[in-house]
Amino acid sequence: MNKGPEKCWWCKSDPLLEKYHDTEWGVPVHNDTLHFEYLLMESMSCGLSWTLMLRKREVFRACFAAFDYHKIALFNDSDIERIINTEGMIRSLGKIKGIINNAQKFIEIQQEYGSFDRYIWHFTHEKTIIYQSHLDGLWETKNALSDEIAKDLKKRGFKFMGSVILYSHLQGIGIINDHQLSCFRYRPLSKNAIIL
Repeated sequence: MNKGPEKCWWCKSDPLLEKYHDTEWGVPVHNDTLHFEYLLMESMSCGLSWTLMLRKREVFRACFAAFDYHKIALFNDSDIERIINTEGMIRSLGKIKGIINNAQKFIEIQQEYGSFDRYIWHFTHEKTIIYQSHLDGLWETKNALSDEIAKDLKKRGFKFMGSVILYSHLQGIGIINDHQLSCFRYRPLSKNAIIL
């Protein structure tokens, strides 16, 4: 009986998580709206599971103008009130205000670099990184790269963007390919990667 392709162990507990793994996780992102969508979900995930973020994704989309950071950057107190009272929304005033703040800072980075994509990928010279230690089974939740980017984002005024969150983000957007070597997604996403 065919059990299907081999996959990373962490995605097998939930069909929604498995679909995210199969179609999104680790695929290089070069679209600024998608970058912001993932950043928003990561900042909302502080202290919570990624599976919950995927379940709440459409609530976030409705609350935050389909992830249009230009609109979010202009949100005011009435928008915050609307969001916090939306059914199914995570009612964290700090996180909601942090997302509005981050939209403003996101635009500032775009103005400086031409795009957020250019900014985030310049840290690895536009290359996906595979860590040999990870292939050998030595997992981590943050590293020197996520420390560096988190420090830079903090200096720029971003909220809820610590090194652990950033590491998860870098995995998600394909800057770090952390698919297991046996996973069917590893090889297609490693074609232009460098191994460190």
